[in-house]
Amino acid sequence: MVKLSAFRSITVRTGEPAAETRWYVVAMVTAAIAISYFDRQTLPIAVSAIQKSIPLSNLNFAWLQSAFLVSYAMLYAGGGRLLDLAGTRRGFTIIMLWWSLACALHGFANSFSFLLLSRFLLGMGEGGGFPAATRVIAEWVPAARRSTAMGLINAGTSAGAVLAPPLIGAILLLSNWRIVFFAAGAAGIVWVLWWSIAYPAAAGKERRPAQAERKATASWSSLLKIRQVRVLVFAKFMSDSAWYFYLFWLPKYLYDARGFDVKQVSYYAWIPYAAAGFGSLLGGWFSSYLLARGRSLDVARKLALGLSAALMPVVMMITHVPVGWSLVLFSIAFFGQQSWSGLVMTLPADLLPLSCVGSIAGMIGFGGAIGGAVFGVFAGKMMGIGFGYGTLFEIVGTFHIIAFLAILLLGGRMTPSPGSNSIQKEEVARM
Repeated sequence: MVKLSAFRSITVRTGEPAAETRWYVVAMVTAAIAISYFDRQTLPIAVSAIQKSIPLSNLNFAWLQSAFLVSYAMLYAGGGRLLDLAGTRRGFTIIMLWWSLACALHGFANSFSFLLLSRFLLGMGEGGGFPAATRVIAEWVPAARRSTAMGLINAGTSAGAVLAPPLIGAILLLSNWRIVFFAAGAAGIVWVLWWSIAYPAAAGKERRPAQAERKATASWSSLLKIRQVRVLVFAKFMSDSAWYFYLFWLPKYLYDARGFDVKQVSYYAWIPYAAAGFGSLLGGWFSSYLLARGRSLDVARKLALGLSAALMPVVMMITHVPVGWSLVLFSIAFFGQQSWSGLVMTLPADLLPLSCVGSIAGMIGFGGAIGGAVFGVFAGKMMGIGFGYGTLFEIVGTFHIIAFLAILLLGGRMTPSPGSNSIQKEEVARM
């Protein structure tokens, strides 16, 4: 364990944070993202137990996920702006405390309406998580290491999702579904205490934006005039429509279509999320490797994105193979998705000034969450009128390809803006 006093003193003479400090901060954010994905998986995994107390149809379930995603989308954008104005340390504290209390609130639910409200409040808090992560990357990590750092942070999504099925399953077998939400909320509050004590507010650069930087923060309307921002919002809309369908409906698919019980979901549902973690790490590493080998930012990001997107159509075969192979196909898709996701969320820090990185990351995430909300309701309605999972997998299997083609054909060449907090390759050797 690193002593706090030593940790806070780790900086280099130039004012830049040393590597030990940088990666400690990345580790803290990774833990927060892991908790966020654990929290959002609580309801999908516990749904069969909840239905014994609160009746939920497929459409009810879809509305619960959409309530989360609509507020998640709004606060993804709003949380990004909050972080640009309040600074990373203070903004992340507020965000994490909110979503932890909202997660615990689920445990008091006695009706669909109460669950709907709790889910909405949870989305409000969690919406700021990835804008905070992107801002941390922009502040602490040099350009040649950013996709690796974001890959590590994005792997936190998989860590939380991997832990969710066995831990939630164990709680359900030993106690009741309400304890699941209380325990998840408590974990978030513990993280808030850690962050408040350990985050090095005075180390390296000043974490709260200076007055001049706050004035420089552009409006959302002006940011949307940037073509690359519009393309990234659209790409995230498409890809996250697929991702949130997988994320929220995988346990229910295993319950409904494959006949799994709580114990079987606990045993097997973590496997695709483990693959997602490897995708996060490998996608970020591969893009950083290309940069280190002298490839341009444009080639390093687009090649990694294209290879990630190429894996996604495998989901079209899921309903046509035995259950064991369906888990293999889910794992390939989860690997590709999280490799893709980490790279997309690195791009705001690559391309745009620090003063608006949180806002732009928030806008991109807003597009993704709205896509997930819209497609989630569409999926619920489709199943309500007789369509099966097979049709839905055939649809979502195309979404990442469409998103990549938009980036490739409409996004232009990826080059850092003058104020993007990037570094030159010759500086990398000193890191």
